[in-house]
Amino acid sequence: MSGSRWGAVGVGVATGFLSGLFGVGGGILMVPCLVLLLGMEQRRAHGTSLGAMVLISASALGGFLLEGSVAWLPGLLIFAGSSVGVTVGTSLLNSVPIRMLRIGFALLLLATAARLLAVVPDTDGHSDITVGLALAYVACGLFTGLLSGTMGVGGGVIMIPAMILLFGFVDATAKGTSLLVILPTSVIGTVRNRTSGNIDPKAALVVGVSGVASAFVGALGASELGPRLSANLFAILLIVSAVQMLRHANEAPPTVEAV
Repeated sequence: MSGSRWGAVGVGVATGFLSGLFGVGGGILMVPCLVLLLGMEQRRAHGTSLGAMVLISASALGGFLLEGSVAWLPGLLIFAGSSVGVTVGTSLLNSVPIRMLRIGFALLLLATAARLLAVVPDTDGHSDITVGLALAYVACGLFTGLLSGTMGVGGGVIMIPAMILLFGFVDATAKGTSLLVILPTSVIGTVRNRTSGNIDPKAALVVGVSGVASAFVGALGASELGPRLSANLFAILLIVSAVQMLRHANEAPPTVEAV
């Protein structure tokens, strides 16, 4: 593993807390840190980030499960759609205008952030599953997977606003359910990256183990955030994601992150 082991530990602790607090994969922070602090090549950093997220997302999910903030059936339906979407998305990499998609996606993130900053989402929990709602969850997952596959972004920044603004999820439940989708996605992506050599297994293990405790703490803290503060913090995360997307609009998409 290149770079400092203590640097890897610090990256794990910080991104673990971010993952638990926001219900996302943490790749938006982890990948730049792996590149800048550990001197890791960009594509390998994305794969290593995904590998570390297996342990981190499992721990964060455990925190949300302890709080009863996971909607199992909606999460599984979203994962069913995303598993198909990411496969289709990766196959379209060479045939779609990635630069325009990234710019459009960044603008969508900024618009969503503005919506979250302007008004506290009025949510009272997700509805009982109907056939139509089940199809909507699958469609949400399909859209998430397509974006993940074509642009190398993860699902958290897409799924959580959709679950809150479109499906009426309570904030904490949206985050916990997002992690329910991210966990198996990370496992599948890590297996593929291990086969292709796009991962540093030792670094992924050090970062992942280091982030387990902070991810669990972050998940417990997420349930204590008020709706206004939570919406504001997540909006900031969306803005940072949009800026990073615009900065790399002309680059080829990396390995899919669990963001």
